Amino acid sequence: MGSAKRDKALYIDKEALATLAIVKEGILSPVTKLMNSAESKEVEETSTYQGKFFPFPFILAPSGKRNAKVLQNLKSGETIDLIEGGVKCGELKVDEVFKIDRLKRVEQIFATTDVSHPGVKDTLKRLGEYAVSGEYEVDTSFVKEIKELIKKQRELTNAKKITAIMMAAKPLHRGHERMIRNALEKSDMIVLFLLKPYKKDKFSYELRYEALKYYTDNFLPKNKVLIVPFENTYIFAGYNNVFLDSLAAKNFGCDAISVGQNHSGIGLFYDKYGTNSIVDRFKSEDFEIEVSSEYVYCNECKTLVSTKTCPHGTHHHISYKSEFIEELMVQGLLPPAVLVRKEISAIFLSSLFKNRWKKLINKFPDFFPSNGLLEELDDKKFYLKIIDLHQTVSLT
Repeated sequence: MGSAKRDKALYIDKEALATLAIVKEGILSPVTKLMNSAESKEVEETSTYQGKFFPFPFILAPSGKRNAKVLQNLKSGETIDLIEGGVKCGELKVDEVFKIDRLKRVEQIFATTDVSHPGVKDTLKRLGEYAVSGEYEVDTSFVKEIKELIKKQRELTNAKKITAIMMAAKPLHRGHERMIRNALEKSDMIVLFLLKPYKKDKFSYELRYEALKYYTDNFLPKNKVLIVPFENTYIFAGYNNVFLDSLAAKNFGCDAISVGQNHSGIGLFYDKYGTNSIVDRFKSEDFEIEVSSEYVYCNECKTLVSTKTCPHGTHHHISYKSEFIEELMVQGLLPPAVLVRKEISAIFLSSLFKNRWKKLINKFPDFFPSNGLLEELDDKKFYLKIIDLHQTVSLT
């Protein structure tokens, strides 16, 4: 959008810009704008907005001395530029500037003010003392594109019920696969919202998308699964995560959302006795929240099972903990096939350790059996060959 005058500009980051676009396009409806001080106070006290539940005020309060100086000198009716990465990305017509309680803000999002909590620490760094309200304009094209993709896929498949699953797939494991298949059995179509965080990670969005796309293309019915990016901004990181994910899925055009028992924020509304009022809030909205069982590998059943149906003790179970599997891969170890499909492991490891086996492949090009044709090995194929040898259990 071009350059801007520094004395009439607010400097925001990509996360704030994405959040503004999401709200502007109605993904968190009934919230579609920045709240003023009176609206913010009402939401803080009642957790409702326009008669519907909403957990915290939606405000714009960017940090920094420059932003604080600009905000304190703004007058109602002025138009101010929004700057991200040194480039104008939008405009805001000022309605009101008001002071906020930063600690109260993070407590409403994360249910704690403990700075050892990564979400609290990061949010306090990017949260200023003054908020501004008013009508704003930013690019919402990426949100519109996702809405349109879902709409077109519904029309293509004539889907009556679409279920959303929000997932990081870091990495995609067998538990994820079972959850996706179970959701597909109950729906005409699945939308996999692949989380797109704002911190650098060894498992990039592109890598996770490649693995998830490989799985859906090769092991699920065609045209029944759609993968779309989901801007996982800070407001989705707190203990209201399940509610906000569900609200977003609904406003993107889905009819239900499937969440696992270990989904972030699930403890807010799920326990062994069932669900409470958070899920109930969606009953009048014609939207379902489906809580999936926890899946484990049982060494007595010799298969992946639900903890609700397996008769064996937890000492027989291998849990599908993403953090453990991720650490195995970061250390360069192949996860067992009962945890991660071999093709998925090959995709991740060949990306994490590029050209790791180049010298070995060149030295022993004919070590592995082949189909008799010339076959050029690369790191990905090398991992698959090794895994196949690991899975060989008999010499007879």
